[in-house]
Amino acid sequence: MKTIVLASNNKHKIKEISEMITDYNIITMREIGFDQDIAETGTTFVENAMIKAQTIRQYLDDLGLDYYVLSDDSGLICNGLNGEPGVYSARYASLNATDEENRQKLLRELAKVDDRTASFTCCMVLLNAEGKSIVGVGETKGEILREYAGNTEFCYDCLFYSYELGKSFGEATEEEKNSVSHRAKAVHNLLRSLANNEWRVMSC
Repeated sequence: MKTIVLASNNKHKIKEISEMITDYNIITMREIGFDQDIAETGTTFVENAMIKAQTIRQYLDDLGLDYYVLSDDSGLICNGLNGEPGVYSARYASLNATDEENRQKLLRELAKVDDRTASFTCCMVLLNAEGKSIVGVGETKGEILREYAGNTEFCYDCLFYSYELGKSFGEATEEEKNSVSHRAKAVHNLLRSLANNEWRVMSC
């Protein structure tokens, strides 16, 4: 079974992706001894995902390991805020902001506009030892609620009302969320391209 190193330390993300990709051995950055912070300096989701994938790929090359690397970058896009918070979703209020601080800033900014429609977008990059990649993108649409609904454990989920589910992500079960989420759709599209052997050279 081919091994994929997941370029993330986010427990929620690791759990979600491991449940979605079952035909590969998924391991984390920590399991290969990588404990550095990767600066996400890109201006788009695909740029940030590629930066993370290439960083881990170089580390694996130095160790002589022929594993795939899977990275992703995702975020919340609010139409009434010209796409904010976008690539800054995890640090919307400040560089080291908590989920609660990010949520409160989002609510303050949206109080100034009428359009509360939004989408979650995820870009995934799978990188092999030859430097070729496969990209999968997923999107799910909804709107931002005025009050929290459901579990507040995962950042904006309690504020994002999913049109497909008819409830907030915070109110959804893991199975429900994974059936329509941006990450699930990105994984689906990536695995379809992988099955079709659609590797290509791409840089950030």
